[in-house]
Amino acid sequence: MNAHAFLGIDPGLSGAIALYVPSEDTMLIGDVPVHELKRNGKTRREVDVHALAAMIADCAPYKPHVWIEHVSAMPGEGAVGAFTFGKVVGLLTGVCIASGLVLERVTPSVWKKAMGVTADKDGTRARASALLPAHASKWPLKKHDGRAEAALIALYGARQTMQVAA
Repeated sequence: MNAHAFLGIDPGLSGAIALYVPSEDTMLIGDVPVHELKRNGKTRREVDVHALAAMIADCAPYKPHVWIEHVSAMPGEGAVGAFTFGKVVGLLTGVCIASGLVLERVTPSVWKKAMGVTADKDGTRARASALLPAHASKWPLKKHDGRAEAALIALYGARQTMQVAA
């Protein structure tokens, strides 16, 4: 399809995936698919791997260049939370690579500085709306900050790729 498509990924159970095609000003966004499982009497959220694979497969015809936020464990995060987050990042990375997509990692500090994003969640949504006004309706609620981040990561990737090509 389009030789210049970009997939931005904000990893995590509350993260999102955004496919951006600048030449068409198309933005498709989906939350990282999760389901709930009961284990030892506790309900846990986990990535729905089959839905994730289908989501990435839907993007594959565009042959997008993938940009994923390169993150590490947060100070004060418990072992279970860190393990779960790492598992999600690994699944997202693995599914993209298995789909034959080119993958780049970018740290939050690098892409946020380049895109003029502040630290707060409302600031992320506001900045995404300012830079991608045609798509602002895709992150209307505070809980949709992952969608705004994924969109901004995709836009960052597009800008980086286009600078290299110029």
